[in-house]
Amino acid sequence: MFKALLVEKDAESGKTHAAVQELDEARLPEGEVTVAVEYSTVNYKDGLCIGPGGGLVRNYPHVPGIDFAGTVEASSDDRYSPGDKVVLTGWRVGEAHWGGYAQKARVKADWLVPLPEGLDTRAAMAVGTAGFTAMLAVMALEDHAMTPKDGPVLVTGAAGGVGSVAVAILAKLGFEVAAVTGRPEQEDYLRGLGASQIVARDELTEVTRKPLESERWAGCVDAVAGAMLGRVLKQMKYGSSVAAIGLAGGAAIEGALITPFILRGVNLLGIDSVLQPVEMRRRAWARIAQDLPMDKLEEMVQPATLADLPQLGHDILKGQVKGRVVVDVNA
Repeated sequence: MFKALLVEKDAESGKTHAAVQELDEARLPEGEVTVAVEYSTVNYKDGLCIGPGGGLVRNYPHVPGIDFAGTVEASSDDRYSPGDKVVLTGWRVGEAHWGGYAQKARVKADWLVPLPEGLDTRAAMAVGTAGFTAMLAVMALEDHAMTPKDGPVLVTGAAGGVGSVAVAILAKLGFEVAAVTGRPEQEDYLRGLGASQIVARDELTEVTRKPLESERWAGCVDAVAGAMLGRVLKQMKYGSSVAAIGLAGGAAIEGALITPFILRGVNLLGIDSVLQPVEMRRRAWARIAQDLPMDKLEEMVQPATLADLPQLGHDILKGQVKGRVVVDVNA
């Protein structure tokens, strides 16, 4: 038997309810590797899956949790042996497949990544999908020739999970980081992560019809989209890039024109973390172990247990979760 957060759906009302329950190991889905989960985390997608509408869940009962890290307990795949430390993000685990809000998980071997040296399972979940996505965004900007000497890099939604990690990584790499937030009380937090400039959200949310504005940013990690991305694109320097990782402000790029792309050669880079190939995953996790300052990472952490998840799922949908939540599934 093992503990898990189980989401069930009432057949008559269609409403869902999440609660911690004891489950038999025989209920685990098919897969080559069984993992004794140690830690998970909380992402926006998790909030959708835990919430009363069920969000991205296809079949009930369901165990959410799109991330987990732990120790291999059993494996029929030669790549993994009992005792190996592993991390999982993406692959629609926690959405279409049972996920990490449990003391045990069974998944396909292809979905796992060996934990790199320098990271333990708790740190891996302080990173989680949010930090993994942030690292992919930074790597994409570097691959498009962004360097610290080019000028300031903008991070939108900077106090959130992806933004927090992006700020810390970029600052450690020597970039001047401008952090956008709509919460003035987060200024000290963001400066502690390495931001050298705080930009009020209101400065970038007004929709304008100007084709271009003064060149300000050498790069951008954007978690917001909507009107903010439309405005930011017009302020990007010649030949610079924006790594788009989220759409908290809406899927449409309001006020956007083609002019930044054809007159300044601006690149808009879409960052997907769900279906990244294994080699890219290994590369990103190795960079995380190397370039994410662990002392800054610890400052982002909010500890939690399985019992805390229903409330945290609600909170993250309301934008009320700061930094990174680390869920000890055995507490």
